[in-house]
Amino acid sequence: MAFGVNNITVLGNITRDPELRFTPNGTAVASFGLAVNRNIQNKNSGEWETQVDFFNVTAWYKLAENCAESLSKGDRVLISGRLSQDSWESKEGQKRSAVKIIANVIAPSLEFASCRLEKNPRAEEGVSGGSVSGGSVSGEGVSVESSIEEADFSDEDIPF
Repeated sequence: MAFGVNNITVLGNITRDPELRFTPNGTAVASFGLAVNRNIQNKNSGEWETQVDFFNVTAWYKLAENCAESLSKGDRVLISGRLSQDSWESKEGQKRSAVKIIANVIAPSLEFASCRLEKNPRAEEGVSGGSVSGGSVSGEGVSVESSIEEADFSDEDIPF
């Protein structure tokens, strides 16, 4: 059985502040709008025109909480995720549908802005799994010191 591929990556500007809500069982969900500009050349006049595509974006769990805390209207972000289609019937009995992006990764664009990353623990108990190299990592009260010793390399060990 073959499976389809549903991946999308877009770069655009947030059109409204992320709205953070919680499901009845306490799961965080954030939603916001995204405008993606593209330039096309008018066939008749030959002039370049900007067209805009608008998308609704949904983020879940810790990603949702981080979005609501860190992002605001106008921010330029790169979003990677999947498309999801919602269908419903309007009050007038008409069938309606909308496609939205379910985000897996949201990153700020550093083209016109800068940011300072603050690392969060991976789990409620703190950072788990793997090892940390080259110093320490800290964030939200968690500090993990490196257990890897510095290596001593000679010129002969370097392959170039």
